[in-house]
Amino acid sequence: MRQGLIHLYTGDGKGKTTAAIGLAVRARGAGFRVLFAQFMKGRDTAELGPLRQLGVEIHRGSELTKFLPAMSDEERVEYSSSQRCSLQYARENAHRFDLIVLDEIVSAITTNMVEQEDVVSFLTEKPEALEVVLTGRDAPESIRVLADYVSTIKADKHPYNAGILAREGIEY
Repeated sequence: MRQGLIHLYTGDGKGKTTAAIGLAVRARGAGFRVLFAQFMKGRDTAELGPLRQLGVEIHRGSELTKFLPAMSDEERVEYSSSQRCSLQYARENAHRFDLIVLDEIVSAITTNMVEQEDVVSFLTEKPEALEVVLTGRDAPESIRVLADYVSTIKADKHPYNAGILAREGIEY
């Protein structure tokens, strides 16, 4: 039986989700069963179509239609419930997959959309052979400690600082 490890891609630089997608593609190419669960995302991103074509299962909660600070208390509760359901889906279906990517789960933790303890519990109770990837800025120490790989992606320079907005096919 193979040992599944935990990967964390964190930091303020571009490329965390891109790295996770690359690993999902590699794993799928090797015949792995892959779940790509997205948290804290708005509209569909460009990678979802090709991932589906490769046979990667995609799971997303409800779409983020406005920034969290602009949400009413009721909207925040509803959105949080959707994000928690996505984590629960990954937990309940972990036995069906060889690799699970929890894209932007760290952002869901830091914005209190999911409980840090629930993510820690998922990681400590995951099936032994399950490989898990987590992405997002500002990963808490509890997640860093559990991770076997911690890659901190640092932004030395970013076009956004020069007024260049996110571009389809590159940033989303």
